[in-house]
Amino acid sequence: MSTFLKSRLTRLESHLKAENPALLEVLPTYYKFDKLLYKTGLLDSETSLASRISWWPLVSVLGTFSSGKSTFINSYVGDTLQDTGNQAVDDKFTVICHRSAGTGANQTLPGTALDADPRFPFYRISHEIEKVAKGEGKHIESYLQLRTTDQEPIRGKIIIDSPGFDADDQRTSTLRITDHILDLSDLVLVFFDARHPEPGAMQDTLEHLVARTVTRTDASKFLYVLNQIDTAARDDNPEEVVGAWQRAIAQAGLTAGQFYTIYNEKAAIPIEDKALRERFRSKRDADLGKIVARMDEVELQRNYRIVSVLETVANELEHDVLPKLRNAKAKWRRSVLIGDGIALGALVAGAIGASVYFKWMPSMDIFSVAWIKANWIDATVAVVAAAILALVFHYWMRGFVAKRIAASLSAAYGQVELNLKNAFMKSTGAFQSIFRKEPAGWSARAGKHLRTVRETVATHIQSLNDRYADPSGKTEITKAEPATDTKE
Repeated sequence: MSTFLKSRLTRLESHLKAENPALLEVLPTYYKFDKLLYKTGLLDSETSLASRISWWPLVSVLGTFSSGKSTFINSYVGDTLQDTGNQAVDDKFTVICHRSAGTGANQTLPGTALDADPRFPFYRISHEIEKVAKGEGKHIESYLQLRTTDQEPIRGKIIIDSPGFDADDQRTSTLRITDHILDLSDLVLVFFDARHPEPGAMQDTLEHLVARTVTRTDASKFLYVLNQIDTAARDDNPEEVVGAWQRAIAQAGLTAGQFYTIYNEKAAIPIEDKALRERFRSKRDADLGKIVARMDEVELQRNYRIVSVLETVANELEHDVLPKLRNAKAKWRRSVLIGDGIALGALVAGAIGASVYFKWMPSMDIFSVAWIKANWIDATVAVVAAAILALVFHYWMRGFVAKRIAASLSAAYGQVELNLKNAFMKSTGAFQSIFRKEPAGWSARAGKHLRTVRETVATHIQSLNDRYADPSGKTEITKAEPATDTKE
């Protein structure tokens, strides 16, 4: 582990000690898992699992342009942080967090404030942007900014406001960041504009957000919000607007989910019909209350998420990563052995042809013991030369085949982006036996190490359950019972 990483993790520990001591107990398990992943090459020494997740409760707000995301955030926070309007006014991912009261006006900080701090969800994101868009990593300010407020609703959590999705102007790096925050978030609000509910206007958002959540194991953290529904009050059948929206989402593959319709009272159009106005307001208040309640629960969700990441990575390692590496290594071994066989055959054939051509032997009996005794120096030189040539070819073949197979492996696989490519290249290194089936760093001892991590994760979950759940009700009974006076 590098000195730089140690320093970052020390700061993270200090933060957790002050903000959430319960999570401080989880860090040693992360470090234990790191050691296993370092040995396999799935994680490099410049990073840690702990630096690849968000330790803050995280709510992401994504969706189409002008769908009211910024207005919703300003209303929830109780502060005018984000610009609002009918046009796309913010083309950056904006991270909003709390600051201490009395420290001055709200501040907007550059993207480097997020890229260099492991407590935030975009730690070292510039490196990831660089991988998918060469040269863009140094322009981190073009993608991220940090805004602070002293308003109480934001205390203890982070909200991310995303730039709207635009099918005509979509950047690979923006999608990369979006995928990153989808994985890290405890709650994701996907906003749509009720003024444009037709599938054409929603197509890009449906493709990049909705369709990708269908197969996720954490799909329950996605809430789909049709905002500015007050505009539908002027329609003959306002329910049809909602129906069209839900059908469009269903066509993207999402047949079940949590759907809400809301609008902002201050920005709403007047609804003249009193009964209709009350019906819209009642539905808005109910849905908005549910959304806010989910946002207020993210700290609890965060605690379980951070512990469950370890279980998720353990499952990925055991069921996906190791089988992929074993298959890749088996394919590599077969190809190298075939290449060695062809080379050996060619070498023997060449030796036979050369001996006959140059008449080194009086007959075709090229393996004559008498000839070898008479020409032992020449024979020794020939054997050594052949062995060196075969060895050089063997290692060239190992490297050549390994690079070709590694090209098909991911350098960022799964939730914490394990480096399969690097792990495979380590498994096919010069000091790795070609006949060893297991990847580098993996053994029965490593398997035992992984089981220990799983057991520790179960203990962490039980500790959280003890904090937040009490099936027997004994804790409440104990609190209710008065202390018994044992004095006579």
